[in-house]
Amino acid sequence: MSTLEITARDTTPGTVLEIRGELDYTTATELREVLTTLTLQPGQRLLLDLAGMQFCDSSGIAALMAARKHANTAQAESALAAVPAHILRILRIVGLDEIFAVLPGSDAALRS
Repeated sequence: MSTLEITARDTTPGTVLEIRGELDYTTATELREVLTTLTLQPGQRLLLDLAGMQFCDSSGIAALMAARKHANTAQAESALAAVPAHILRILRIVGLDEIFAVLPGSDAALRS
């Protein structure tokens, strides 16, 4: 069974979602549900901290795209932070590194 943990925290620049575990067909709806609870203001940033992500399939990629769309709809930015190498490889193959800012870590991302 796939497991996913999502922790949300508000910061001055916006919201950070820490995503840990497997973002796949069985868990992607969890991220989509969390997105419906987030209120972003224009100019803020939705930061997806992927340091604890172990796996991501096409459903997970679609959920990441939904997060980007949620931010864009609010006229906010979106970014990925602390992406593990094996996940970054997948994101590069499908081109998500071209549409998301990919930052080294959530602390640095909050300062930029």
